[in-house]
Amino acid sequence: MPTSQQWLEVRAHLLERRHELAVEAAGEYPDVPKVAGTPLLTAPHWMPAAPVPLADLTLSLSTSRPFGDFASDLLPDGFASYSEAMAALAAPSVFENRETYRLLDFALPHLTFGIGSYFDGIDVGEACAHEYAARSLGVTGELSLRSSIGNPCDPARRPVNVAISTLTIRHDPASGDATFYLHWRDPKRVGHAGGMYQVLPVGVFQSAGADDFSLWHSMIREFAEELLGAQEIHGVDYDSWPFAQQLTSAARVSYLGMGVDPLTFATDMLTVAVIEAAQFDALFGDLVSHNDEGRVLEGLPFTAANVERFVHHEPTQAAGAALLSLAWQHRETLLTSGTDWAGAPRPSSRGRAAST
Repeated sequence: MPTSQQWLEVRAHLLERRHELAVEAAGEYPDVPKVAGTPLLTAPHWMPAAPVPLADLTLSLSTSRPFGDFASDLLPDGFASYSEAMAALAAPSVFENRETYRLLDFALPHLTFGIGSYFDGIDVGEACAHEYAARSLGVTGELSLRSSIGNPCDPARRPVNVAISTLTIRHDPASGDATFYLHWRDPKRVGHAGGMYQVLPVGVFQSAGADDFSLWHSMIREFAEELLGAQEIHGVDYDSWPFAQQLTSAARVSYLGMGVDPLTFATDMLTVAVIEAAQFDALFGDLVSHNDEGRVLEGLPFTAANVERFVHHEPTQAAGAALLSLAWQHRETLLTSGTDWAGAPRPSSRGRAAST
């Protein structure tokens, strides 16, 4: 059992080499499919052959079965979980155990969720990442916790919180120019993927009020918070919120797939929101340069060179790299302004309550 100082040394190694370790960790899963030539792990039934309108996805809420403790012998004495150790020894500025929607099953186009908590993911995924970093340092030769979980794309093996990762594209149909936006995640501010690039907005699928069992409502809040610097949003009436109405009218949103980070098991739903230039400028003319989780990069031309750069040559989170690669593959479909691919222009997601 390590001392607190030894635990912190492994944690520092994990933060410093997170991208490199994630690329290496993908090798632990030779039989698990990867997304678009990136380290992101996936299941075949999560990946559609073409973009799917977000409006075509349906949701239901069921009962979550409890998991046993995911104990780790890499925790310092006196700590029962990885989140407890993080909170006491290395808490980022944004670190709160909120209720989440836990993925239970996914048979495209239907997702079944239960209720979980944010620290569920920390206690399993970050603990497994810490274990992997400890082996990298030679502190241990075992990956017993990781081995006990097996395929991390199986929601029956571990609690699965889902983050909705959105590649935002500003598109000028007259010129054909397209611009995308990235986020550099500050390791002092976030509990996951610090020091790496990611698309934006990104947010864990969780409720912020009575009418929030909706993928699109969750995305709207993240657009306001991450691109405009709005304070954390709770209890909003989406039907009377002008920003929500305008964004819903402007954005063409599609689902491209879902995947699991091989190091931390963070699970991301991969979506793209295309907004025509004039509407984008009206909505995001006050685009922030920084938010509560890091720095927002200026818009980058959506070109093969920039996609190649951030997929293969920069420390980009696996989900972000996979999403950029997929979006480039499907660019002709995504940048078409008609409704043939979308079916309907409204980027909503339908939720149905159910009990099992």
